[in-house]
Amino acid sequence: MIQETEKSVTQPHAGADERVILCMKWGVKYGPEYVNRLYAMVTRHLHGPFRFICLTDRSEGVRAEVQCLPISDLALPEGIPERGWKKLTTFESSLHGLQGTALFLDLDVVIVDDIDCFFEQPGEFLIIHDWKRRWRITGNSSVYRFRLGAHADLLAEFRAKQADIRRNFRNEQAFLSDWLHRQGKLSYWPDAWCRSFKYHCIPHWPCNYWSAPIIPESARILIFHGEVNPPDALAGRRNRRFRYVQAAPWVSEHWTE
Repeated sequence: MIQETEKSVTQPHAGADERVILCMKWGVKYGPEYVNRLYAMVTRHLHGPFRFICLTDRSEGVRAEVQCLPISDLALPEGIPERGWKKLTTFESSLHGLQGTALFLDLDVVIVDDIDCFFEQPGEFLIIHDWKRRWRITGNSSVYRFRLGAHADLLAEFRAKQADIRRNFRNEQAFLSDWLHRQGKLSYWPDAWCRSFKYHCIPHWPCNYWSAPIIPESARILIFHGEVNPPDALAGRRNRRFRYVQAAPWVSEHWTE
């Protein structure tokens, strides 16, 4: 059973101006060290008070400064492919009574510079724009920001039409991007802020064989999507043939408690 934990001095007075960092962990793919390191990176790179919430079904091993709360039930069918649908529960009309502005971060991101700007950028809903298919409205939901409770209709629509939505949209980020675009509320982060480790850090072929991955200029958060996670980047490990990558020891300077 998930227990709510007391917050550290990073918790401000609850209210409409509160800054909330949200992450989500379910199942066993990611251990508690991902939550703990994410908390540490946020602490180093976000100035001023904030509240750090992990929505999870397993709180064991998570550091005490992180408040663990249950993930709302979506009544998803058993055995369906994991497409991130549980993230849609962040749009509850009252998410455990939380108020303010929420910045959602995937567990496997690596923060390399200050992130205050992610709370300052204008827009009702901000998400990463697709790096390769710029013509699409679909965003990458590794990093998104919204007002807590502001988009409850999105979640209500999913619950009412779940089967149809899962047929028409490959994953949660495609659905939420489409829904918010139709509402006229979708905006994207400045391109330089969120960079893909796969696309922007690893040198292009054939330079990837003799040059190590880099941190792109002006990057603030690095996104590890696809086959490479932070431990793989540290070891120089990929699971695709002909896509060699050297080790990136600098990852350990950021992805650490």
